[in-house]
Amino acid sequence: MARLSARSRVRFAQGLVALWAAGAMGLALGQGAAASRADGRERTVSEWLLRMHDASRQRSYIGTFVVSSGTGAMSSARIWHACDGQRQMERVESLTGAPRSTFRRDDEVLTFHPETRTVRRERRESLGLFPELLKPAETAIPEFYSARQVGSDRVAGFDADVVHIAPKDDLRFGYRIWSEKKSGLVVKLQTLAADGTVLEDAAFSELQLDAPVRMDKLAQMMQVPAGWRVEKSDAVKTTPLTEGWTLRAPVAGFKPMSCYKRPAEGVLQWIFSDGLASVSLFVEEYDAKRHTQEGVFASGATHTMAQRVQDWWLTAVGEVPPQTLKAFGSSLERRR
Repeated sequence: MARLSARSRVRFAQGLVALWAAGAMGLALGQGAAASRADGRERTVSEWLLRMHDASRQRSYIGTFVVSSGTGAMSSARIWHACDGQRQMERVESLTGAPRSTFRRDDEVLTFHPETRTVRRERRESLGLFPELLKPAETAIPEFYSARQVGSDRVAGFDADVVHIAPKDDLRFGYRIWSEKKSGLVVKLQTLAADGTVLEDAAFSELQLDAPVRMDKLAQMMQVPAGWRVEKSDAVKTTPLTEGWTLRAPVAGFKPMSCYKRPAEGVLQWIFSDGLASVSLFVEEYDAKRHTQEGVFASGATHTMAQRVQDWWLTAVGEVPPQTLKAFGSSLERRR
């Protein structure tokens, strides 16, 4: 069954950009946030995040990032990020694990696997990037998070503001973010448990801002080599009600974002976000031979919950506390 990768890897691997914020409004609000410091007023959580969003849309860069978890797991990759204020492209070369290269152009994603000479082609909505901003009229981020600057630091040779984004309930994690002082670009991010423990740490170890990364060159590199096999995702957009599912009660702050079914795998994926954290519910028919282990499992900041729901099997995945996944599991209901 398809699983979400650790979200912080996606955040950095695909540019640390925001989603769903309307372009012109995002720029206007981002500029207002930058100006707020001249007034001597502490930026709000929305202003901090919109400033980070604006920076990622305006700055091209090349960098190496490293993600590590409290359990000792580590991964690293090399990133080439290009943008023109509207469109964004990235090339990501994995430096650990199996060799692979991932290219993203807006919502088009190609992953090259040289060992098998295959290319995975799919379209992904931007869910998973950081900061995950919803449209200003839709987001409830200020209702569930607060933000304050807690100091200054240097990361990869750049001066950065250190911002603590704290949750207001126990359904979400906190974040400590290093935002480059001049631009606002996120250069380091930690995901924090309720007691302040660092669950996952993701940071650039080396970074070249305003690097000469050209979109046309990246586009040329996205061409599939002769003799390679192209695999396409079979995900089809649908709605939960069409597939016979609903939530008896919403989980505070989390809005449904999209829903897909994968006919070949027999899996339904329902995606939720609170504006920063995301949760995916994977539902498939129960199979006694395969579905033998219920419970909650952790990998860094990402938790996975597996449980039987009548004649179905639910796998809930998200960078959220276990109680959040349990709230989704207890509310999920089959309508037909």
